[in-house]
Parts: sequence; structure tokens; C-alpha cells
Amino acid sequence: MGQQLTMTPQLQQAIRLLQLSTLDLQQEIQEALDSNPMLERQEEGEDFDNDDPLADDGENTETATTAPSQEASYDSATENTERFDEGEWTERIPGELPVDTAWEDIYQTSASSLPSNDSEEWDFTARTSAGESLQSHLLWQLNLTQMSETDQLIAVTLVDCISNDGYLEESLEEILQAFDPELDIELDELEAVLHRIQLFDPVGCGSRDLRECLLIQLRQLPETMPWRSEAQRLVSDFLALLGNRDYTQLMRRMKIKEGDLRPIIALIQSLNPRPGSQIESTEAEYVIPDVLVHKHNGRWLVELNQESVPRLRVNPQYASFVRRADASSDNTFMRNQLQEARWFIKSLLSRNETLLKVATQIVEHQRGFLEYGAEAMKPLILHDIAEAVGMHESTISRVTTQKFMHTPRGIYELKYFFSSHVSTAEGGECSSTAIRAIIKKLVAAESQKKPLSDSKIAGLLEAQGIQVARRTVAKYRESLGIASSSERKRLM
Repeated sequence: MGQQLTMTPQLQQAIRLLQLSTLDLQQEIQEALDSNPMLERQEEGEDFDNDDPLADDGENTETATTAPSQEASYDSATENTERFDEGEWTERIPGELPVDTAWEDIYQTSASSLPSNDSEEWDFTARTSAGESLQSHLLWQLNLTQMSETDQLIAVTLVDCISNDGYLEESLEEILQAFDPELDIELDELEAVLHRIQLFDPVGCGSRDLRECLLIQLRQLPETMPWRSEAQRLVSDFLALLGNRDYTQLMRRMKIKEGDLRPIIALIQSLNPRPGSQIESTEAEYVIPDVLVHKHNGRWLVELNQESVPRLRVNPQYASFVRRADASSDNTFMRNQLQEARWFIKSLLSRNETLLKVATQIVEHQRGFLEYGAEAMKPLILHDIAEAVGMHESTISRVTTQKFMHTPRGIYELKYFFSSHVSTAEGGECSSTAIRAIIKKLVAAESQKKPLSDSKIAGLLEAQGIQVARRTVAKYRESLGIASSSERKRLM
């Protein structure tokens, strides 16, 4: 005899739905609708009998302190399918299947998740279009340029060697060795073709280093542009000093004053050091919030996004086809489909209730953030929410992963509201998210000529009662993408 953890297919499905994002859940629901004739969408405005305790009443009763008991649609017909014209039958579908059984072992779920092409909601381009890559953008311009066949071959080879940032990743000597010796291509030919590619849009693509990239862009500016020649000289001869922000040496070497150096640097900063980044090759990613938060009559209200998940019900007409004491294969199939539909709707209901409970507790705990911003964020860990809702921490982790909350301050992933704590001088606690917000605010208000060092920031935080070491400030600063004080130093 022994003990082991077992999971029913119903529990497996509920856990899987719980950790899915909104987009993945919509795909899962579409698969269920395509494969199960018992399931159908509940059209907006339809009214159903609400005798069943799980039936959707179509109303939102959620608040920031109390989680509602419903959110997913559950038609009362799912519990009343035992009553038919031929009479009542008492045989009920079993509530559980054998443990350690996969859902796919019992039901077929291989239907396509894509809607039919006849659907009005079907948008072919939205699902098949991809962003244009830098190489395809350059090749398109190359096809419009008159070149010999040899130059065309060289140009295509050079374009393939350009990185996404717009820089030539290999030297011309290495590229030359890749050509067939019978073509009798010389290095000067590669250089000439490369210069033509560097003038394609965006200007500067194909550059071999930052200096060449900036010089190409400066040459494309009108000759009447103020400070153009001085900027060319600075980039050509003193780019290293500009990178080190050694403005004193720059003024001495170029024999100019501070008032003249400022517009020169401003002109250089207007250039693009990564010209290839202008061509976006990735597809746009859209975030659909799972939870909506807004303030009404002084109270923060929490509700699920009704538009993110379709409302489902059991089709009463198909459910009425199930017959008592009928062991035929068709009747068995219909009964299995009815059971699968019930479980799927119950799993959706459980997912939405759990998500709403967790979101409600997060809003209750982080009211300061909603009122005053990130600086008022309180420390919060998974254990705190797990205790409040009476669930395990692993469940809270699943709920908060890839789930988003729409607030008046923006859309945030639920995990954003969780952070560690730092002790304060008064014996209290301060959230690490709040400390990051304070650091960001201090850096934004600093003098560009004399930026704040990590030690100085640590001292300012200590003055506010927040005890943070210098290395911790450096870690938080780097996580915010803020450069060090020496790199933030500006002449203007």
C-alpha cells in the first residue's frame, strides 16, 4: 500500500485554464466550440432561467473588498436536461472520471482553433502578416536601382551581412573570399557597392562602425546646416572624447567655447546611431486586460473584462437529444459531449472567480498605488494573497502570470504589484517598487551637469527614512535602465 497524489481530468483542465493568458484562453475556448456541439456562445441580450445557482445573471456585483460568486455564463439548461417530453429519467452523468486520466484520453480536442473564413470576425492579414525586415526593405530599394549583374550579386551579399541595427557584421575582405574566384571581383568593387547601399533608406545602413555611420548621416544634411562641418570634424577626430564626456578636452582640442560646443553636440545627438532599428521586423503585441479597475463614489471597483472571454452555455436543443437507457454509440457520444461542456463551463467559472478574488485582494492591498502612484506601492508577496483568499501560493502564481489589470494609471501585469520590502528608520517597511520609483524621480530632477551618484542617492533615501545600501541603489538603477552618473553627465 502507498500514497500518491492523483488528479482527475476535470482538475487537470481547471489548472490548465487557470494559467492561460487571455489570448491562449480564447484559442482554447474556440477549440472547445469547434469540437463540442453541446457548447455555444451566449448572445448578448439573451435572457435565461436563473434557477440554477451557477447561472449567469448578467450583472457585475464585484467590489474592491468582496469577490462575486459568478462571472462565467452557465445556463440553467445544463442542469435541467434530464427533463424531456418522453418523461423524466434519473440517470445522471457521473461527476468525476477515473483519476490520473488525461483529458485527451476521454475527449477529442483536435479541432482547429481558427474560425471559418466566412466569419465576419475573420481577418486574414491580422494573423498572417509579418513586420518588414531590414533586409527586405533594403532589397526592395536594390531592385529599383540600376546595377550590373555582378554589382547586384555583390549588393545582395552585402545586405545579407547587415545586422538588425544596420551595421556590416563582416569585413569586406572576408566577404570577398566568399565569392567565386572566376567572377574576378575586386575589393574596390565591394567598396563602391557598399557606398551605394549606405545611401539607401535608412541612411547609414551598412556602416562598419559608429564613426562611419554618423559621418554618412552628417553628409546627407544640407551644406547650409549650422555647425555641420564642426560636427563632422568632432565625429571624425574626437568621437572617443565625446563618448567619455570629456568636454574640457573637446573644447581645448577643437579650440571652441562651451557655447559653441553645445549646438554641435545637439546636432550629433539628433542622428541615429542604430539606423536599422527604424525598420521594425517584429509583429505588434497587443495586451488585453483581464481585470478592470476604476473608482466609483470613493470606492475602488474590480470587475472582469467581459469582452476578453466569450460567454458560453450548453445548447438546450442538442442536450435534449440525450436519451435514457440508450447505449448506442451516438447517444454515448452526445452524453460525453454534454459532460465535457458542463465541465468546461464550470472550469471557466472557477478560473474567473479565482482571478477576481486575487485581483480584488491586490487592489485592496495596493490602494496607495492607485491613489498616489508607484511611490506608494506597499510590499507584497504571494504568501500574503494566498492567505487572504485561502489558496496555495502556486495557485496565486498561476493566476498572476500573464494576467493584466487595467487601472487609471495604466495596464500592469498582476505580478507587477508584488515586490520585496526594505526596512525603514521607523521600523516599517518600504516596497522595492516604491524605492525604484523614488530613484527614478530623483534622477529625473537632477542636474545634468552634476548628476547624482549612487552614494548620493543612497544618502537622499536615508534622509527619507529608507535604509538602502549603495550597491542596492546601483542594482535598482540598472534594473530601471538608468546609466551611471558619469554616463548621465551632459554639457547642456
